[in-house]
Amino acid sequence: MQVINFSDHNSIINQYMSEIRDSEYQKNRLLFRNNIKRIGEFEAFEISKTLHYQNKDVTTPLGIAHVSVPTDKIVLATIFRAGLPFHNGFLNVFDHAGNAFVSAYREYKDEAHHEVGVHVEYLATPSIDEKTLIIADPMLATGGSMELGYKAFLTKGVPRHIHIACVIAAPEGIAHIKENFPEDKTTIWCAAIDPGMNEHKYIVPGFGDAGDLSYGDKI
Repeated sequence: MQVINFSDHNSIINQYMSEIRDSEYQKNRLLFRNNIKRIGEFEAFEISKTLHYQNKDVTTPLGIAHVSVPTDKIVLATIFRAGLPFHNGFLNVFDHAGNAFVSAYREYKDEAHHEVGVHVEYLATPSIDEKTLIIADPMLATGGSMELGYKAFLTKGVPRHIHIACVIAAPEGIAHIKENFPEDKTTIWCAAIDPGMNEHKYIVPGFGDAGDLSYGDKI
C-alpha cells in the first residue's frame, strides 16, 4: 500500500500547513476552512495524475483539438462534519464526480475521555461499484471512523480503487488502514504525518479538532 506524504518535499502546501497549525491563525474560521479546502485541491490534482486516460477529439472554432481526458468514474466521499471544507476542495477539481456522505463521530466511553468509540448513523451515496472512491477526511488519527465509513460505503458496491485523503495522519491511523483496507487497491495521501496521539486520541502536535475550528464548538 502506497503512502504519499507531501511534507517529504517542499511545496506551497507547507505554507498552508503552517497556517492551519498556528493557534492565532485558527481564530479566523474562514481562513482555516479556506486552507483546508486548498489542501484538498492540491491533493485532488495529484490524485488526478494516477487516473486512467483516453484520447478525445474536441471541436474548437478553428479546428479539432486532441485531448487526453480521464475515464475513471469518481465518487468523492466524506465524513461529517469536519470533512466538508476538505471535500469542497476535491469537488472543485473533480466537479463531475458523484458525492457520498456518512456521519461518523467520536463517542467517549469513559468520563476521562480515554476510551474512544465511533458511531455511524447517516449514509447517502451513489453506487461505488467499480468506481474510484476518494474518502476525504482531514484527520486520520485512530483510523476507526475511516474504517466504519468505508464499510458503510461498501453496502453500495465494491470500488476499483480507494484513495484515503487526509490533511494530517498519525502512524496508528496509517497502520489501521493497512490492516483493514485492500492492500492492492488502496493509496493513502496526507499533507503531513505527525508522531502520534495523546491520551484523548488527538493527533500531536496536530492542529486540534478540524470540525470545531471550521464551524465552531459543539455541545
